Amino acid sequence: MSIFGTMKTSVSGMNAQANRLGTVGDNIANSSTVGYKRSSTAFSTLVLPSTQGSYSSGGVSTNVRYSISEQGGIQYTTSNTDLAIQGEGFFIVSDLNGTPYLTRAGAFQKDANGYLTNTAGFQLMGYPYGSNPPAAVVNGFNGLEAININDFGLVSSPSSAGSFPANLDKRADAVTVLADRPSTNNASAVVGNKSSLTGYDHAGAKVLYDFYYTKTGNNQWEVAVYRQDQSTNGGFPYTATPAANLVKSVVTLTFDPNTNKLASSSPDKIVISDPNDGATGGLNIEIDLSNMTQFASDFTPGKGIIDGNAPSPITDVEIGGDGVVTAVYQDGGRRPIYQIAIATVPAIDKLKPQNGNTYLPTNDSGVVTIGFPQSGSFGQIYSGALESSNVDIASELTDMIEAQRVYTANSKVFQTGSDLMDVLINLKR
Repeated sequence: MSIFGTMKTSVSGMNAQANRLGTVGDNIANSSTVGYKRSSTAFSTLVLPSTQGSYSSGGVSTNVRYSISEQGGIQYTTSNTDLAIQGEGFFIVSDLNGTPYLTRAGAFQKDANGYLTNTAGFQLMGYPYGSNPPAAVVNGFNGLEAININDFGLVSSPSSAGSFPANLDKRADAVTVLADRPSTNNASAVVGNKSSLTGYDHAGAKVLYDFYYTKTGNNQWEVAVYRQDQSTNGGFPYTATPAANLVKSVVTLTFDPNTNKLASSSPDKIVISDPNDGATGGLNIEIDLSNMTQFASDFTPGKGIIDGNAPSPITDVEIGGDGVVTAVYQDGGRRPIYQIAIATVPAIDKLKPQNGNTYLPTNDSGVVTIGFPQSGSFGQIYSGALESSNVDIASELTDMIEAQRVYTANSKVFQTGSDLMDVLINLKR
């Protein structure tokens, strides 16, 4: 055995324990960092060939391992833009150069430019919401963009669908004269039951529509809809200039006499066609009437629900467990504006850590797969919550004490080798 070899072995041991102390120090320093994943040091032996009767001491090498796949605890906050993932997946964020990264650090807040930015300055990315829900690009970051809330201020959307249930009184008298029905738009029309519903045109202006419900026979009703601002002194006839712009929609309802609910053979919706807002194709609103009933009770209109909204500033955003970012407007309207995507890789612990608690995929981690929360193997997003670090302080302190003791022991080996060298040198004197 070489004395120099022994000293070199002890040096490698001290270096290994120094590396271990380095990971312990990082873990303790980041024990309160949102989404931080602890690192640890794995040891492996270095063996040198030995001859019979002579032992050649080797050494030890270290390899840093990251517990990225280990879930941290969920802590709830008061900010609904704080996000945590329960289960598998990473948020996709980008730096100011547009480079995408993966992270579990979801402490996002709206910055001065409207971007959702975490404490490290990375911007949350998602797919913009169009007329239809977006589709994920499974194997790439194409189509993703930094989520910007300010882009959707003072944006209106026209009404296109709604529902307006009501109970029609089965005891009502039938209007048998065709000319007396509201659907004929005559001044002599008999107004029985009437209610109104507010919609929005393409400019975001409110438009009131009058609904007239007229019994025409046993279990037979007629629903006629007109645009309120086309009425004459609040009643019939409704007029428009030019006459082609008159809004008039009519549907006949047939009820099942046994259940007094809308029969399956009856149309269950009415389409309001309004050419008055100046947009190409006009305004077309489909109103669901499938929940209409005909009981022997007073006419009772239900809660009318219709989509669309007036120009209104965004006052808040809501983020669902499925990752849909919904803008909440000052007038109470809601509109989905982004779909947050999350990503994963086959070997999560092989991701390469970067500054700001982010990760990059490597050849060892495998190809990135992108999807939506609550789909497939992807986890669920919690709004108003953060994932804490997975560092256990008690374990780190234990490792620190052990590393200190082993480092000291290695230094004693080095010191002993040094003393032996002194003995050899003094033999010459």
